[in-house]
Amino acid sequence: MVANIALPKVMKVGGGAVHQTGALVEELGGTRPLIVTDAFMVTTGIVDSIIRSLENSGLEVAVFSGVVPDPTTDSLEKGVAAAKAHAADVVIGLGGGSAIDTAKALGLLSRQGGLMRDYKAPRNNNGPAVPVVAIPTTAGTGSEATQFTIISDSDTHEKMLCSGIAFLPQAAIIDYELTLTMPPRLTADTGIDALTHAIEAYVSRKANPFSDAFALTAIRTIGVNLRRVYADGSDEKAREAMMLAATQAGIAFSNSSVALVHGMSRPMGAHFHIAHGLANAMLFPAVTEFSVSAAEPRYADCARALGLAADSSDGDAAKALVAELHALNRDLEVPTPQAFGIDQDAWEEKITLMAEQALASGSPANNPVVPDAEQIQGIYATIYA
Repeated sequence: MVANIALPKVMKVGGGAVHQTGALVEELGGTRPLIVTDAFMVTTGIVDSIIRSLENSGLEVAVFSGVVPDPTTDSLEKGVAAAKAHAADVVIGLGGGSAIDTAKALGLLSRQGGLMRDYKAPRNNNGPAVPVVAIPTTAGTGSEATQFTIISDSDTHEKMLCSGIAFLPQAAIIDYELTLTMPPRLTADTGIDALTHAIEAYVSRKANPFSDAFALTAIRTIGVNLRRVYADGSDEKAREAMMLAATQAGIAFSNSSVALVHGMSRPMGAHFHIAHGLANAMLFPAVTEFSVSAAEPRYADCARALGLAADSSDGDAAKALVAELHALNRDLEVPTPQAFGIDQDAWEEKITLMAEQALASGSPANNPVVPDAEQIQGIYATIYA
């Protein structure tokens, strides 16, 4: 098998790296950057700091602060207009996954035009796009290093997976200091998201030696640091480790694939407004338990990377992994959909549609056990309470 490997051209990694934004945009040949972020980030002072860095490099800067959680096709319209009005030649995505996904979408749409649904999977998007610089402020999505973006269709409420090299940021700034103020809930959800990326990349049917190395390294790091940083968000060493692990997990799944957890979590976010990382966390133990028998040696490797069952058989180690994922959800206080406040009738009413949308995304086809619609419906029913 030949693996197609794609990475950002430049990644600046380390505390304080954000102050080199201007020099990085210059390095890419940009002169008119557009910062894409949300209204909250504007209030933190980070945007002003980046503007100063860009202006000190002699660049003409504009800001679009209309990013919304779980970006929609409607939310992109003003962003495309802002990119065109500024004649942006670089788009800087600043924030969590929603900001970076929005920046990726604007980079493509402002160059190619059309509607976002024109670019959803299974289409592979290799056409032109305005270069993106990704600056994550959470440690989880890995979007700064991936060739994917997720946008919800405002008309159908489908959470669309859009993929291809056109969505890969040309550069990323990985500055853990930007995560120091993350609250515990966000820390937990994004941390489990990163762990999901790493484990799904490793057990995926598209796994390869390149992605495996990044996945296992990320799993080891998250295993040591996730509970630690959840308990004490001011722990800078743990924050730094989690930030790097999130990027490594992003590299892993971008060059392999995600699988059933992600296929099922996207519809949950679209219909019930559950944050992506939290939806993954709700599903992760049950989906792993469903899948583990088809790839025991691979799941056992993941367990051992987490420091579990070092001297056990593959079967016992794989079972230990499932138990650990349940324990992690308990320790990090991950709610069930019921505890999250979703009405049971509303949940059950959407199960058939969510299963259809999960399958249509293509991600379940990468799972060790490729499920049918009825099996996916069963998992949705199982996790509700």
